[in-house]
Amino acid sequence: MVLIKRKFRKKLRKNAKWIAVAGLVLVGAGLAYNMSKPDETKHEINWTTPTEVITLDASKVTDTYSSIAIGNSGSNLLRVDKKGNLKPDLAKKVEVSSDGLTYTATLRNNLKWSDGSDLTAQDIVYSWQRIVDPKTASEYAYLTQDVHLLNADEVIAGKKPLSDLGVKAQGNKIIFSLSKPAPQFKNLLSFANFVPQKKAFVDKAGDNYGTASKYSLYSGPYKVEGWNGTNTTYKLVKNKYYWDAKHVKTKTITVQTIKKPDTAVQMYKQGDVDYATISSTQAMYNANKDNKDVIKVPEATTSYIVYNETGKVPGLSNKNIRQALNLATNRPGIVKAAVDTGSKAATALVPSGMEKLPNGQDLTDYVAPGYTYDPKQAAQHFKAGLSEIGKSSLKLTITADSDSPVGKAAVDYIKETWESALPGLTVEEKFVTFKQRLEDTKNQNFDVALVLWGGDYPEGSTFYGLFPSDSAYNYGKFSNADYDAAYQKALTTDALDPAAGADDYKAAEKALYDEALYNPIYFRSTKALQNPNLTGVVHNATGLQVDFTYAYKK
Repeated sequence: MVLIKRKFRKKLRKNAKWIAVAGLVLVGAGLAYNMSKPDETKHEINWTTPTEVITLDASKVTDTYSSIAIGNSGSNLLRVDKKGNLKPDLAKKVEVSSDGLTYTATLRNNLKWSDGSDLTAQDIVYSWQRIVDPKTASEYAYLTQDVHLLNADEVIAGKKPLSDLGVKAQGNKIIFSLSKPAPQFKNLLSFANFVPQKKAFVDKAGDNYGTASKYSLYSGPYKVEGWNGTNTTYKLVKNKYYWDAKHVKTKTITVQTIKKPDTAVQMYKQGDVDYATISSTQAMYNANKDNKDVIKVPEATTSYIVYNETGKVPGLSNKNIRQALNLATNRPGIVKAAVDTGSKAATALVPSGMEKLPNGQDLTDYVAPGYTYDPKQAAQHFKAGLSEIGKSSLKLTITADSDSPVGKAAVDYIKETWESALPGLTVEEKFVTFKQRLEDTKNQNFDVALVLWGGDYPEGSTFYGLFPSDSAYNYGKFSNADYDAAYQKALTTDALDPAAGADDYKAAEKALYDEALYNPIYFRSTKALQNPNLTGVVHNATGLQVDFTYAYKK
């Protein structure tokens, strides 16, 4: 044992006492720090989607899940609130002339991009010009024609310069000029495809623009981070330059693609994610529908079949064969077999619950032409059609999404019923990713395709705009003069008369039915598990499917 002198021992005891007190102070400070700085990850939102982001280019986006990223990281002049009403966002007000031909939006003061640079009225104008620019080849350019934006037809056709488009900047104002009234125009002022874009940034990024999060600039409540163009997870991170950033409570939202719905549900139950749909399969729906966390997700979505009518697919240019396929389609049977999760057999193109007519009637009920399942009549049409094309049998391939269990079950059922009702028909199945199916239908690389369309705004043209002869979404590439005339009448002569417009949509639907130009399957209804501690999430039936602007965990 080593002995220590008494004087030194006394000094050591004094120092030890000081060290102990200092240590308690430090520990206390640490506790105080931990109490004032809780684990931020507990307040992060973890969201799921069934398919990945395809693009962040607002002018080119066409799918729901890319639009979620764009719509939450970009702001438009208006934004849809939790009650479904249009409210000011980048604009502090939007004024409409008495004749409905001029819309004047006044921007808020001191708007900024996510890099801190000024966001101006010209950035709004550029976004509208870019979507109609023939070089952009946007599939949504037609929306500017449908709302009669001045000179949109000529600009899209390359007959007039972009500067002639009916949208101009005057100081902090954007003035939109229409050639005819369009009641749905105001909805486009909240649409993800028309969020502002900064020309200098787009030009600098070149072909890379929108292909990864670093090649995008953001005007909305969040920025996209961590998306490299191919990965399946990204983050929405609070944008400190957003005009209303002080009311955006959530700093980080992680959005991950989970292609197996049962995996998403399991992760939800383990507390790893805050949202998971239960409507992907009937078994999953039945197993979870009574869970206290279940919510109904509003949506206006129709599943339908398109036929390749370009002449490249034997038989599908024949009216009798298409009628046979429609009559051999057991829509209630498909719902029961594949999507018996609250969804309903389709009766028309426009889904139920999306638009009410002035008399209170649902537009869907008004336009429904009378689709039925009649195997006997179907067989007669098929026999006649085969005779007309000089064949004794026919083989068709149905293309659907491989990342959709509902799609697989629906196609299996359709194959069985079609082959049973139509002797001589052989149906093959082809499943590709959602991304690939979009490309295949866009390029007519299919025989028959099962697709989904979600409405962009709560008015019939958001669905009937799919099938005019020159529409990019007319995947079958059919042309029908009666349909085109009825649709144009709804947008022009009857634009301000909802009842007369409904008559036009009814005529358009009849043209589709009489010529069997497409085949409606079901109106989708979705339920999901959502964290009850999550509040402020806005689910929209049309447009931006989910809005996180003011969402947070309690």
